[in-house]
Amino acid sequence: MKKQYNRVLTIAGSDSGGGAGIQADIKAISAMGCFAASAITAVTVQNTLGVEAVHPIPLDILRGQIDAVLSDIGADAIKIGMLHSSEVVKVVAEALTRHNAKNIVLDPVMVSTSGHRLIEESAIQTLREVLIPCARVITPNIPEAEILAGVKITSSSQFPDVARTLSMGGKVSVLLKAGHLTDECVEDLFYNAEDDTFTLLPSERISTPNTHGTGCTLSSAFAAALARGEALTEAARSAKNYIAEAIRSGANYQIGHGHGPVDHFFKLRVES
Repeated sequence: MKKQYNRVLTIAGSDSGGGAGIQADIKAISAMGCFAASAITAVTVQNTLGVEAVHPIPLDILRGQIDAVLSDIGADAIKIGMLHSSEVVKVVAEALTRHNAKNIVLDPVMVSTSGHRLIEESAIQTLREVLIPCARVITPNIPEAEILAGVKITSSSQFPDVARTLSMGGKVSVLLKAGHLTDECVEDLFYNAEDDTFTLLPSERISTPNTHGTGCTLSSAFAAALARGEALTEAARSAKNYIAEAIRSGANYQIGHGHGPVDHFFKLRVES
């Protein structure tokens, strides 16, 4: 019998600068040893300095991409990133439900690293009501968690309560990212809703502007770990370890004049 790849489908926007979105997803999924397929929700005009424009992909083409991949190649896990409108959220949710997709990791992308808003206001409620209940895991940063939970977060001591609030009554696991705090140690918190446990995921804070696409990369690594068959909390640890090392390895490089990317392929890097 032929061997089978561990397959991950990423559904997200395209980043012309290559540091975030579909491009970051494919790099992270590949670096984690999985096969990456994609469905593009929008094409963005962006680089390390910011997002200049967003061009939505027609809904029938988006639906067709998802159907084409899942009806032929299949997927062991799904990563979802930028969904800019309520209509896009509904199309994605319907397609994944129709294909009985499993291991869905949702990164509720709302604002880019450079501060550009990437989602319409009406889509946020649709995300809450229609798509988050379909996910196995969501991976919000603090600003995203504040919007979704309707609370102001000023300390990591609030993380357990916020994670429970975001878990849809214990139905969805939550990886709450602490990067927007200022502590020397970045302590993300993973709430495993399937066994009602909390796990701290600490890492050293690296002083670097190269943080473009960190959320995309982390959620893609999480999906890849699930596709490889890792248990839920183990997959959270693998994803955190991967992004922490990618940030550390990429800190001393320069691409562009703004927020550069992380080093997705740090394991292959040979220093001269």
